[in-house]
Amino acid sequence: MLDLKELWLFALLGVAALWFWRAQGIREIALRATLQHCVGEEVSLLDQTVALRRIGLRRDNALRLRLWRRYQFEFTVTGGERYRGHTDMLGMNVSKITLPPHRFVSTPDDRRLH
Repeated sequence: MLDLKELWLFALLGVAALWFWRAQGIREIALRATLQHCVGEEVSLLDQTVALRRIGLRRDNALRLRLWRRYQFEFTVTGGERYRGHTDMLGMNVSKITLPPHRFVSTPDDRRLH
């Protein structure tokens, strides 16, 4: 038979597993949003991954306290240089994706006639 200490331990392990499972889901949302943003900006997401860099508490637009996460990723334009960007998540929502200044590669369609 289980005593109270063992029940608390199982409950704690269950909560930890649930938190880990939900965190992985939020990371997947951040990865999909980052990939979509990189495609729109015509840059290549390197390693096809985002990495958790910071975590904290922030308020959303309704002034509710939410868990804030910053994920870092690397991207390239030319294949030769690596740049670091970040994706901010507030709860399960993407709040901001930031790409630092980087090179642009001109395509034949960008030629202008003067």
